[in-house]
Amino acid sequence: MMPNLAECKLVSFPIGIYKVLRNVTDQIHLITLANNELKSLTSKFMTTFCQLRELRLEGNFLHRLPNEVNTLQHLKAIDLSRNQFHDFPEQLTTLPALETINLEENEIVDVPVEKLAAMPALRSVNLRFNPLNAEVRVIAPPLIKFDMLMSPEGARAPPR
Repeated sequence: MMPNLAECKLVSFPIGIYKVLRNVTDQIHLITLANNELKSLTSKFMTTFCQLRELRLEGNFLHRLPNEVNTLQHLKAIDLSRNQFHDFPEQLTTLPALETINLEENEIVDVPVEKLAAMPALRSVNLRFNPLNAEVRVIAPPLIKFDMLMSPEGARAPPR
């Protein structure tokens, strides 16, 4: 079961879907909410779909995640590209199964490199087209065992 709610002009997650999916939430491993107009996700969303393996939220207006993201103990991949994050969503660093974080095309300047370096499963963090500070670019490479994708300083994302 994979609810795909991409490109539905959603401003928030439809409450009715909780009722519809109430008995099968533990079978839902992927939710796609890409290219909507979401400004935030609720804690209820995170606690309801705590069995998620993958969450696709690219192309929204998100700038933070609820703390309850830490209930997604099975999450392997999250796509937050083309959103409005100014701060790296540090709650993600508490997720033991997380392998892939995509934050391409946000406004992130600073990255919790040490916390990322301590994540057991992490394989790839995409930070292309973010205005990363010079410190991150210098500190990260010797500390990390995963792939950290960064654009050259000052690079601009191609127009959408």
